[in-house]
Amino acid sequence: MDRNILCSKTATIREALEKINLNVKGTVFIVDENDKLCGIATDGDIRRGLLSGLTLDSGITGVSRKEFVYAHQGESIKEIFEKFNEDIRILPIVDQDCRVVDFSEYKSNMRLPIAQPQLNGKEMEYLLDAFLSTWISSTGRYVTEFESSFARWCGMPCGVAVSNGTTALHLALTALGVGEGDEVIVPDITFAATINAVLYTGATPVIVDIEEDGWCISPDEIEKAVTERTKAVIPVHIYGQPCDMERIMEIAGKYGLYVVEDCAEAHGARYDGRKVGSFGDISCFSFFGNKIITTGEGGMCLTRNKELEEKLRLYRDHGMSKARKYYHEVIGYNYRMTNLQAAIGVAQLENIDQTLAWRSNLEESYRKKIAGIDGIEMQRNDLRKREKVTWLVTVCVEKEKRDACMNAMTEMNIDARPFFIPLSEMEIYRKYTFSNRVSTELAERGFNLPTSYMINEEEVDRVVRALRQVV
Repeated sequence: MDRNILCSKTATIREALEKINLNVKGTVFIVDENDKLCGIATDGDIRRGLLSGLTLDSGITGVSRKEFVYAHQGESIKEIFEKFNEDIRILPIVDQDCRVVDFSEYKSNMRLPIAQPQLNGKEMEYLLDAFLSTWISSTGRYVTEFESSFARWCGMPCGVAVSNGTTALHLALTALGVGEGDEVIVPDITFAATINAVLYTGATPVIVDIEEDGWCISPDEIEKAVTERTKAVIPVHIYGQPCDMERIMEIAGKYGLYVVEDCAEAHGARYDGRKVGSFGDISCFSFFGNKIITTGEGGMCLTRNKELEEKLRLYRDHGMSKARKYYHEVIGYNYRMTNLQAAIGVAQLENIDQTLAWRSNLEESYRKKIAGIDGIEMQRNDLRKREKVTWLVTVCVEKEKRDACMNAMTEMNIDARPFFIPLSEMEIYRKYTFSNRVSTELAERGFNLPTSYMINEEEVDRVVRALRQVV
């Protein structure tokens, strides 16, 4: 810390101005001989003091603020960030004895990230506990606790933690016996992990179009694409929006298909009152750093079927027999989650309701401010039986204006991301396309807005201002 930001309570206004000139912050923290915080004075406070009749040789305490805001060492970034406003742009950080040990500064041109993990609970405490236990690999109490707690939260009896969301999908398909000669139906708008997991098994993916209103996989297109080789379908709850699980499960039952739910972007979303992940034969979650719940990397498979759970565990751990150490019953994989990752997951799950509420409130703030701008369409949140959650706030504009909107935000130091490129537009997947009209049109118009816990109302205004300039 630059000590030029500290000013003795016995200093004159002249000496304080010299400090401000050196620290270039427009502020000094007034302290006693032990650096204990006594007050704050800005160049504005000094200017007003001089205009009222004080001189440069008057004491700095004569203009210091009697009431001021500060932060304690150990407060989270979110807690500190919430203390900033239009008048407060720099905060002293004090220890338990109120001694100044650092400061935090808000800059209006700071880059707004598209997403950031919310680590405001007991993540560090549990992580340290797991570390000190020496159970830092794939065995430990946090793994089993995270599996059971997350499954229970989703309304499912069985959870199998894995190394990431992609391995969860691959593991699910493998446990269901999907392989060469089989077809698996996937949506055109999704992250590539969905289709890659199908290809890992040797099966053939079949890419189908999405709904115009919900942006999820179209049940009508699923049914059109079914052949005698179709073995499974992977509905992806895209950008927090639940798929039409009623129709999808009816189609699956009619044709004898397995359903593997891809819930990577929709932790806590509901269809007809039930949480996503509680419909399919196996459901798969991702806990990547930008997800609603994160373990850094990590994932989870959920199922109601005890036999499937045993297969998932067998394939997850190298295919090694539980009864006979180092005897391998099948060709398996090392898809295990570590106890360290699971420790973070347990802490994340403890705050999931608050996290979901905060994200929902942020999206609602965007909706209110964007409502008055013609030409911007937000993701639907009023579809029958569907209760979406906020993963990334998503909007659409005319395709001719999409890149201009994103460029305007970049110029204002705001991160924005285009929609996923349709699988059907990529050379390596194009041959698997069945239908893609809606997905192609949507992808040209859609992009994601910052959905980071660092954002306050002022930052939402900043994002909307950039959109308004273009649209």
